[in-house]
Amino acid sequence: QVQLVESGGGLVQAGGSLRLSCAASGRTFSSYAMGWFRQAPGKEREFVASINWSGGITYYADSVKGRFTVSRDNAKKKVDLEMNGLKPEDTAVYHCAASPRVSVIDADFHSWGPGTQVTVSS
Repeated sequence: QVQLVESGGGLVQAGGSLRLSCAASGRTFSSYAMGWFRQAPGKEREFVASINWSGGITYYADSVKGRFTVSRDNAKKKVDLEMNGLKPEDTAVYHCAASPRVSVIDADFHSWGPGTQVTVSS
């Protein structure tokens, strides 16, 4: 198991940027694929991005492709989500999660962080 805590959320104007980080504890972080998901008020949780254990494979939701970049540093036990060109529709609570294999399906992820709020004003 791995424990996850997100940071870096906040309030930003449309067109701005934020960098989210997810810090992990546990000795097996490097063996997990990691994902970012988000949930807006009144909406279901949706996939944002994921990355395999080595960082060599990444997936993105169509809505963020070209604007968001996921990366990881196994030595520092963290995964980041660089978000550029933010839009009001990106407003949500963002969660990181760990999975035995890289995936875009939230049911495949077994460990979740509490989330960090991202608010994009128009």
